[in-house]
Amino acid sequence: MFNRFKEKLSSFKESLSTKNQEKVSIAEKLNPKKNDSSLEGEQEVAEVNAPGTPTDKKVAQKAAKKESVSSAPDIGGTTAKPKSRFSFLEKAKSLVFEQEVILEEKDLEEPMWALEMALMESDVALPVAEEIVKEVKSDLVGKKKKIGADTGKLAEDTLRSALLTLLSRNHLDFDEYIKAKEKPVKILFVGVNGTGKTTSIAKVAKYLMDKDYSVVLAAGDTFRAGAIEQLEVHGNNLGLKVVKHKTGGDPAAVIFDAIEYARAHNKDVVLADTAGRLHTNINLMDQMRKIVRVTKPDLLIFVDEAIAGNDAVERARLFNESVPIGGTILTKTDADAKGGSAISIAYITGKPVLFLGVGQTYPDLVKFEPGWMVDRLMGEAEA
Repeated sequence: MFNRFKEKLSSFKESLSTKNQEKVSIAEKLNPKKNDSSLEGEQEVAEVNAPGTPTDKKVAQKAAKKESVSSAPDIGGTTAKPKSRFSFLEKAKSLVFEQEVILEEKDLEEPMWALEMALMESDVALPVAEEIVKEVKSDLVGKKKKIGADTGKLAEDTLRSALLTLLSRNHLDFDEYIKAKEKPVKILFVGVNGTGKTTSIAKVAKYLMDKDYSVVLAAGDTFRAGAIEQLEVHGNNLGLKVVKHKTGGDPAAVIFDAIEYARAHNKDVVLADTAGRLHTNINLMDQMRKIVRVTKPDLLIFVDEAIAGNDAVERARLFNESVPIGGTILTKTDADAKGGSAISIAYITGKPVLFLGVGQTYPDLVKFEPGWMVDRLMGEAEA
């Protein structure tokens, strides 16, 4: 799971390590502890040890001169290098006394480009990749790193923090949501054809049953041949009531009847199937809006395949614009080597990922937790 994501991140870690090693090598040449014959180095250390001495002014002038050179235009006169935030004395003190180097914005240009490319090649949507890069860069600029410390670990920790922040932004605890809502809780499942919507309904039903909730299934997909029978098979396997009408019937009426049945029999949750559809199918989208208007679902869940990558992200966005969704289930996550859609969907839609499908059987449904997801993206836990 997410093997490609882990592989692509190695380019970011290597780039940051290389840039950091270059910085350390340059710093060590200027380090008077490493090169006692360097008159310039001795003078700088004397400055740091005894601020206020007459030479303090000279070092300040030297630092100012270096910074003015670094910020001057290049030969072509068209671009200017970014000016350092950190004074020469700050960097010298950090290097000499603390054996640390300070990561600056100019040091991160190549690593951040490598990170953005790695994210996009892992199917992370561009706005999401840019947000992650912004978070990582903000965290790294000004960070002090001990000479000889593991740069790869620093890169991983920083990226892990950024991913956790992003994935936690719209997080919803499904268990707490069901517990708090007035019963019966009405949940409507939508999505395109062939993404595992009906199977996901059965998996969510099993998940709820294991937590001692009573469940009713509504066969609201009256459009696709065999859809009602497919849901009935799942209902029989799980021992659940399936409310249905004839093929071609009004799906809003089917789901309304299921809700009334749940109320009459004190059932906790209604899980309603609907026909797969694309946002471009005007008739079916009008039908969906009618279902929402008639049944007033508490939660509308969009279902798509994790392996669809950016296609899944775009479909989620368009569905959310037509009929605002409350969350997402990503199926076939166990076959997803990239992981980009799982990172992107919550950010793009502003709604949480609720579950990940990780196999073919009913228990193969994982409640989405940001920490669980990041552990697997970073290769810190078994898939």
